[in-house]
Amino acid sequence: MTLDERFSVAPMMEWTDKHCRYFLRLISKYAVLYTEMISVDAIIFGPRQKLLNFNKEELPCILQLGGSDPKKLVEAAKYGEDYGYSQINLNVGCPSNRVQNGSFGACLMKDPLLVANCVKYIKDNCQVPVSIKCRIGVDDMDEEQGLDNFIDIVSQEGVNKFIIHARKAILNGLSPKQNREIPPLNYRRVGALKSRRPDLEIIINGGIKTIDDGLEILQKYSLDGFMIGREVYKNPYILNSVDRDVFSKDKISKSRYEIAMEMADYIDNCVKKEGGYVHSITRHILGLYNCLPGAKHWRQELSENARFSKNGDILRFATEKIEKIIMKKSLVLA
Repeated sequence: MTLDERFSVAPMMEWTDKHCRYFLRLISKYAVLYTEMISVDAIIFGPRQKLLNFNKEELPCILQLGGSDPKKLVEAAKYGEDYGYSQINLNVGCPSNRVQNGSFGACLMKDPLLVANCVKYIKDNCQVPVSIKCRIGVDDMDEEQGLDNFIDIVSQEGVNKFIIHARKAILNGLSPKQNREIPPLNYRRVGALKSRRPDLEIIINGGIKTIDDGLEILQKYSLDGFMIGREVYKNPYILNSVDRDVFSKDKISKSRYEIAMEMADYIDNCVKKEGGYVHSITRHILGLYNCLPGAKHWRQELSENARFSKNGDILRFATEKIEKIIMKKSLVLA
């Protein structure tokens, strides 16, 4: 199946788990979702069912793997294929120390032949499509020649889709957070790559705050798609316009209230079937009412009390409360 990846939500470590993805899917039917990066060792030797299980409503959903051992990557990719993920994405962009110590992530950009070999192993042994997420460079790599060389070598193994974070990764001296903020964005460089390699599907990531900004960058550089990460997590309701404005789909948008009520039902079902903690789900939806009257109190209510709750009633209570505040405010303004 060919995915329409004109818009996707970035993989985010410790954030884009299955509860988060289910919530985001309630807002946008067509946005492509990613798992957080999962190491191949965790899948092979760890709690595989917990790591890979997901709700069918999340599809299209891409499994992002972290690893550099071709044989382990194949084994992990096969599990992902069996579970029904839409695509396998190899992380070649994460700059964290933990990832570097495992010899994967952004440091792999220095070894395009190894990445190409990893891709070849996966493609030779799995039917699921494979893509790469990388940076425009790493450390002292030349952003022009180095990126071109990396893309040319890896694409020879049949990968035609690259998601490119338009910043370099500085592996020594900058934290992961600083690597998302300090190295300058270079959208032009990603656009130049697309101009040179129009045969490839190039998706841009990094620093995009709104859907309109992403569409503008898409048009300016003739790219194939854009990805937003943390801004979606902070302000998830920006996805409300994606199906119409990006994918040109007719879709009746859901109100924040409707989404919250569906999530309350989801919490009830999860607790009944799987157990677990309510706050492990509600933590993902704290931004739903951002910028509206009562949003601070809504977040506070969920943050302080969800850990003591046994079902979705805490979310129903908090949502009814903020909706009354919004209604009262609108009557005053009228």
